[in-house]
Parts: sequence; structure tokens; C-alpha cells
Amino acid sequence: MRQEQASPAVQKRVQDSFDLQGLMSYLGARLTHIGSGRVHITLPARPEVSQQHGYVHAGATSAIADSAGGYAALTLFDEDSEVLTVEYKINLLAPAAGDHLEAIGTVLKPGRTLTVCQLEVYGVQADGARKLVANGQQTLIRVSRTAG
Repeated sequence: MRQEQASPAVQKRVQDSFDLQGLMSYLGARLTHIGSGRVHITLPARPEVSQQHGYVHAGATSAIADSAGGYAALTLFDEDSEVLTVEYKINLLAPAAGDHLEAIGTVLKPGRTLTVCQLEVYGVQADGARKLVANGQQTLIRVSRTAG
């Protein structure tokens, strides 16, 4: 399935913002798709992000889901806007196993102030087999880039 890419300017803005996130860097996560209202983040399964049974930790799973949704929303806003998570809920559906995890954030309803996103996280095997391991929903608030 071919996925629509965001404009080069939007891709650069999202990537530049992502690169400033210490947690994503620390986890080893990376952006793999930046589309209009849809972002994918991949996290390699490594011992450093595991829990005691060897699965990817729920905290790491939730973090990439939260960031995917936030950046999906950011793709729809002008360069003077940023987003902050107001709330999110995630359901852990299966152990987060696989070669890597892929979080997909999709905007369900953009708004002037609040935006709602769907969050999905898949465990992806080396052969490409995928299993939904978490899903959720997120509410984000748009803020001015100059707001502090």
C-alpha cells in the first residue's frame, strides 16, 4: 500500500522536532513515514527497552504511540504551531514482541484547539508478519510556537 508523503517542508519540520526529543533518541526510535495526518515511528526491539519477560516495555510502547500521534497532528498545522498531549489512553492487547515495533498515529479529527488521534502499535517480525499489540486514542492541544 503506497502512502502519501507530507510536503518536504512539513517533513523537515517534523523530523527536526523529532530529533530534539531526548527520549526518542534514547530509546532508539526513528521516524519512518511522515504523511499528512499520519506518522509512523519504528522502535527496534532491544534488551535496553525490554521488560522482565523480554517483551518491549509498555512504557516504550506507549511513548512511541504518543509521539506518533503528536507528530501526525503537527503535520496538519502551520509552522507557528506546536502540539502538546492533553490526554491519552492505550490498551495493551498482546505482548509487544517482534523484531521491532511500529507505532502509527492517525488524526481522526483536527481542530483549531484540540485534535484527536488514533494510536496503533504493531509488533513486526523479521519476515514482515505484523500483529497489533496496542491501540489507543489521544487528545492534543495546539499551542503557539512562541508560547512557553
